[in-house]
Amino acid sequence: MTGLTSSVTRRATSSLGAWRSDATARWLFMWPVVLLIFGLSVFPLIAAVALSVSRLVFANGNINLTFVGALNYNELLFGTERVHFLGLLKEPNPLGWAFLFIAAGWVAYSWLGLARSGASRRELFVRAIGGLAVIVFAWYIAQTLLSQGGRPGSVLVTLIFVVGGITLQFGLGLGLAILATIAVPGRRLFRVIFLIPLTITPVGIGYMWRMLTDTSKGPFEPLLVAFGLRNWTWVNDPWSARLAVIIGSTWQWTPFVFIVLLAALEGLDHETREAALVDGANRWQVFRHISFPAIVPVSTTVILILLIETFKIVDMPAILLGGGPGTATQSMTLQAFLDWNTLNLGRSAAIALMLMIFVSVVATVYVSVVRRPGAAEA
Repeated sequence: MTGLTSSVTRRATSSLGAWRSDATARWLFMWPVVLLIFGLSVFPLIAAVALSVSRLVFANGNINLTFVGALNYNELLFGTERVHFLGLLKEPNPLGWAFLFIAAGWVAYSWLGLARSGASRRELFVRAIGGLAVIVFAWYIAQTLLSQGGRPGSVLVTLIFVVGGITLQFGLGLGLAILATIAVPGRRLFRVIFLIPLTITPVGIGYMWRMLTDTSKGPFEPLLVAFGLRNWTWVNDPWSARLAVIIGSTWQWTPFVFIVLLAALEGLDHETREAALVDGANRWQVFRHISFPAIVPVSTTVILILLIETFKIVDMPAILLGGGPGTATQSMTLQAFLDWNTLNLGRSAAIALMLMIFVSVVATVYVSVVRRPGAAEA
């Protein structure tokens, strides 16, 4: 009897220990949360995919969902919305042809250099596919931006915002971070001032920048008159309108770059830099060979975040110019938003999915390039 009791006790204790194990705790506490987050992430994606291949119509209090296949994508890439989405493609001018030949020459030179280095067939094939994509994209730029009568669509407008915005945001943020590390009186006050745009909602920044860019009665109106720009306005020219959007976005995101890079710079080893200065190096050499290589990992992460956020830009062009003049400042996200407002939900979902694929490809290529062996030393 005693042996039976002890056996039952051991089994109960063993079962209780199994329930208290790490694996059980993981199943009980972690997996339900993971499944919930996974469901909240995957369900909208599945719904967007289903909506992008359908036409949804609200009629007589009912919702009619009709499967149309690739019709929404066909409209954007080859149909009635092609000019709006991809742009107006024309024969490149001499500058466009020169740009295309330079791009093709660079691709060929890079591929031949890789072939001479003894790369595998797989690496050569992947590089050839990448080079072909670069040439196609260069041809697309030449037909829209470097042609007579061509104009960019929302795809290229988004890329203009990404390249121009990130260049200005990172450059200004890094410059302000370097200035904030200099021991000068009042630098703490300047750090707080530089962070003010980060505390304002993006919509508020858009309306504030709209007031600042008002050339008729804005605060800069006397300055514009002094430079002979009395009747000038941002919306007269597509490029000035895009510049206004880029400047407003830069004012919004530069504080983020500033605060992250400032923390990275202040975390560096000061003794190494001081030793380099004692050995005769100037401040530019110290920054180029010591400080900047040390903050490259942080910088690549900051640029990746800016890349993803700028691809989704919608508030600044919508509030400042409503996507105008015409569609000159209409990003892919803004085009999807306008289609959603007009109840063209299928085409809106198609644009959103293509934007997701585009961002994923660009971000993956960027990460693979910056993390490639030897990239940091280069």
